[in-house]
Amino acid sequence: MPDRACRFCAAPLEHTFVDLGMSPLCESYLTADQLDVMEPFFPLHVQICGSCLLVQLPAYVPREEIFTEYAYFSSYSAAWLKHAEDYVAMVARRLGLGRDSLVVELASNDGYLLQYFVSRGIPCVGIEPAANVARAAEEKGVPTRVEFFEEQSARRLVEEGRRSDLIIGNNVLAQVPDLNSFVAGLPILLAPGGVVTLEFPHLLRLIEGNQFDTIYHEHFSYFSLLTAERIFARHGLTVFDVEELWTHGGSLRVWLRHAGEDSPPVGERVLALRQQEDAAGVARLETYATFGEGVRETKRRLLELLIDIKRRGKRMAGYGAPGKGNTLLNYCGIRTDFLDYTVDLNPYKQGRFLPGTHVPILPPSRIEETRPDYVFILPWNLKEEIMGQLAHIRGWGGRFLRAIPEPAVEG
Repeated sequence: MPDRACRFCAAPLEHTFVDLGMSPLCESYLTADQLDVMEPFFPLHVQICGSCLLVQLPAYVPREEIFTEYAYFSSYSAAWLKHAEDYVAMVARRLGLGRDSLVVELASNDGYLLQYFVSRGIPCVGIEPAANVARAAEEKGVPTRVEFFEEQSARRLVEEGRRSDLIIGNNVLAQVPDLNSFVAGLPILLAPGGVVTLEFPHLLRLIEGNQFDTIYHEHFSYFSLLTAERIFARHGLTVFDVEELWTHGGSLRVWLRHAGEDSPPVGERVLALRQQEDAAGVARLETYATFGEGVRETKRRLLELLIDIKRRGKRMAGYGAPGKGNTLLNYCGIRTDFLDYTVDLNPYKQGRFLPGTHVPILPPSRIEETRPDYVFILPWNLKEEIMGQLAHIRGWGGRFLRAIPEPAVEG
């Protein structure tokens, strides 16, 4: 049984944030010979700690089972690559990084970001637990260590003579079950005067945008700035700046330094976001109590829309095979009775099947071949990019469908 104590402060977990029923691991795509084999499902029952207000899922399966071989490759989104390239240009200029610096990225995936440091001649190292994804990074010329980052791995790096001027963690903080060990490793690895930047989905945006599909077993924790600052402070880190980003439906990029250093000072953006969260009720437990009913109503409205489409004899395909799509489809019970297939740019996923629903994943060219009446955009955070790529479906009367923040037909 998973631990029912808060992974940060160890207080008992007694309050529900949302219960999405039973679901498979969202990145466990199936091959054809696995379709007749029993598939494990685990609860997606999200709780909130009444003490520190960390929203969290228990770790139902070991991290090695999820991340040792991983289906997510960051480089298949042009918008995400542009986000990474822009970040590298900005941070290199802001911190004055050069050939004598060291940059370490945690959960560096396929080298989508560090490749831009390599091209600038700035020394860097990626730490990535998924060996199959790390190989793709090495092929880009990105030095990569295949391991999980935690307190002990930080100590090993320091023993090797490595202290980092910049530590980067994009969309990894939510994916570590031992939160305290991970955060404790940051000040160990961070050089004096160094900076950590971490990006993670903002819990306030999740609530306001009804983004329940971003909840899945690979995401163990969901952060407000309020709770994140508490966690960092316990481990000797201070948030001195924060940016609100468009990524993943609304993320934060926090800038951290050693707590014992006086500079840079805590900036106006940190103070402003603290006030914004306070006004939204982030510090009050009752703020989180009504989220679940909104999720249930979204499910009812989406199914009504899909039933109407199918009763009119229309054909529907999906676009994308993201983790969020698998949460949505499994929670709502949407299988091939509604969705003929989905497509994805990632060759690793093509020819496989979505976990739980067994919807086939095909190359994007299948949309042109079959000309569906509706394309259901599952990675809604990339909606504009996808609608631009598929603008030609309007030529045969095709339209787009989304479920978040509310079910709707577009274009």
